[in-house]
Amino acid sequence: MERTAIFPGSFDPITLGHVEIIRRGLLLFDRIVVGIGINTQKVSMYPAAQRAAWLHTLFTNEPRVQVETFQGLTVHFARQQGAQFLLRGLRAAPDFEYEKNIDLLNQHLAENIQTVYLISSPPTAHISSTLVREVIRFHGNLQGLVPDFMIPEIYADSPASGA
Repeated sequence: MERTAIFPGSFDPITLGHVEIIRRGLLLFDRIVVGIGINTQKVSMYPAAQRAAWLHTLFTNEPRVQVETFQGLTVHFARQQGAQFLLRGLRAAPDFEYEKNIDLLNQHLAENIQTVYLISSPPTAHISSTLVREVIRFHGNLQGLVPDFMIPEIYADSPASGA
């Protein structure tokens, strides 16, 4: 049986931390579906199509990585994709506390879907999309935070260009 994992998130924008977790996840799973969650209650910095395009570019030569958007519960999306696992990254202790509660709820909703956690490596442990969005808003240095090819695209048409 193919081992499929969902790596859910907003990826707004994708960071080197996300890339690290996906690449390391490929050592464990036959297929990873990167699920870009669409939250109608939140305003994203980048449209889902842009986030998906960046992910497609990053993993264009890796057929085991698939990129999809979804709305609703992650476990429902996992079932739709035939996934047995959710892949999550942990940076620090607060991430664990947050993820633990989500995992307990997910176990209640879908006990046959297991969550696998990978601890971020020291070079990416400080990176979050929230912090990267702040750097973008103030036109800071994105080197080492996001994939290099994204930087000119981000600053060529930055949503923060009027800020």
